[in-house]
Amino acid sequence: MSPPAALDPLDDFELVEGMAETSPMPLYRKGTGPAVLVVSEIPGITPQVADFARRVAAAGFTAAMPVLFGVPGKPMTNRYALSSMRRACVSSEFVCLARGRRSPVTDRLIELAKELHDECGGPGVGVVGMCLTGGFALAMMIDPVVVVPVLSQPSLPLPVGAARRRDLGISDDELQVVKERAAGGCTVLGLRFSEDPVAPAERFARLRDELGDGFVGVEIDSSKGNPHGFAKMAHSVLTLEYRDEPGHPTHDADRKVIEHLRAGLSPREG
Repeated sequence: MSPPAALDPLDDFELVEGMAETSPMPLYRKGTGPAVLVVSEIPGITPQVADFARRVAAAGFTAAMPVLFGVPGKPMTNRYALSSMRRACVSSEFVCLARGRRSPVTDRLIELAKELHDECGGPGVGVVGMCLTGGFALAMMIDPVVVVPVLSQPSLPLPVGAARRRDLGISDDELQVVKERAAGGCTVLGLRFSEDPVAPAERFARLRDELGDGFVGVEIDSSKGNPHGFAKMAHSVLTLEYRDEPGHPTHDADRKVIEHLRAGLSPREG
């Protein structure tokens, strides 16, 4: 039996209690430069999520991880993931099944993004959502402070039925704003494994239909992801299935995210 994974103390991050003035939430941050919100997947800020934030900080950004659920630094286990998922599903902050609605927590995240932008500067803020929060970057595009949205395996609404598999987790009016912003140059980057049933292909097809060239989808052969060989289980592109090996498809996807952040957040002359 493998030894239990170790808790990540996150002691190389600064813990900021209660950032976002009207709706405070704790935040772990690291680095300097324009801000990038790293919004963790279920079950929370695992060591792998923290490692991704470290890569973002090393690339020249202020990586900021808000605490939305779970125990910061606690390793992933099936029991822990189920517990966090149950809590999210009954929370009024998250819309897990309803179609055409964004999660209320995105309002708090937009406020946080504005405060980080005021402090860190740059042309705006990047947002990387994952799994349950994967579509939050799209929903947050209703505010112009979000200039680099990244959707990693976007899973809400949970893909129960054909309509939900194509749903983007925002209203029609919000989608119109997103389409206008994408047409104006705010490119959306999406990441998923090819056989991932939780982040369905139909959702990426809808993004292509709605946003055209404003959406760039990266879909990785599932057989190249999960180290245990269960192709359809490969899910977490930037964390659990990430391999720090040049040439591995998740390494290449990770580099695309960093390049996308650099392209949108580098200060513009004039």
